[in-house]
Amino acid sequence: MADHTTIDAAGHEVRVSNPGKVFFPERGITKLDLVNYYLELAGPVINHLRDRPTVLKRFVNGAAEEPFFQKRVPDSAPPWIETATVTFPSGRSARELLPNDAAHLVWGVNLGVIDWNPWPVRCIDLDHPDELRVDLDPTPEADWDNIRRVALLARDVLEEHGLTGFPKTSGSRGIHINVRILPEHGFTEVRRAALALAREIERRGPELATSKWWKEERHGVFVDYNQNARDRTVASAYSVRPTPDARVSTPLGWDEVADVEAEDLTLATVPARVARLGDPSAEIDTFAGSLDGLLDLARRDEEGGLGDAPWPPHFAKQRGEPKRVQPSRAKKEPG
Repeated sequence: MADHTTIDAAGHEVRVSNPGKVFFPERGITKLDLVNYYLELAGPVINHLRDRPTVLKRFVNGAAEEPFFQKRVPDSAPPWIETATVTFPSGRSARELLPNDAAHLVWGVNLGVIDWNPWPVRCIDLDHPDELRVDLDPTPEADWDNIRRVALLARDVLEEHGLTGFPKTSGSRGIHINVRILPEHGFTEVRRAALALAREIERRGPELATSKWWKEERHGVFVDYNQNARDRTVASAYSVRPTPDARVSTPLGWDEVADVEAEDLTLATVPARVARLGDPSAEIDTFAGSLDGLLDLARRDEEGGLGDAPWPPHFAKQRGEPKRVQPSRAKKEPG
């Protein structure tokens, strides 16, 4: 195959170098195959990415090798590339990609992007998330049925607090639930609501779920509230994931969750599924809800003695945060 090809997308000609480069060795899936997947599903993919700053997670040697994260759009980018300048917890800033049409998708894949990792904000308001993210991350002993059961618990807790969740497979070992919220609160308050949600899920399914940050304390499925902290991202809907079988992070109807098998949802199968069923999360933007219910739950937890929980390590120590040290180490340290 030629060392490059040109793709017409969204009114732009986008150069794709080494289109025959194999990105998924076990399936023989090439860079051009990945480009064509994103072109075929550009509508639903962009629906979940539009106007969201997105880090470039670049697998320059394909899915089998480690990626690197490029937060800044290179100066060599075409003039039509859309960007937004975001500020990180460190105070530093970067001009990040806004993947707003199919040409942006092709341009990103050419750089080695396999999955898309957007912020939970829109460029019109970079400090107030419009999405709460429920990331169900299994511990090694948790099986797939545990994850599905915790997802259904999370749906119930969200609904009881006035919110509508839209589930999707993570494309890896877990399930994500995206929740549109009114952009009324900063990242700290959204994370506070997510922590309250995680603790309530744990209370209802103590044998299944945990909100504990330290791995040595976890069991079952970890409800990762910290995915709602500033500058944390997760793979978006319809992202192909860097798994040997090219799984896709696939939106589901709630009636599918109890029986879904993640390995059935891949680059090879998802386009036909979308053609047949459409996108179960297509109308997610019409379901923006208030965080008031979860923030009331957080207040009740705090009044009952449950304070903040640990933050990710690259964040400055937060007011009210417990000692940021593994519990087993804390016991060994002198008081």
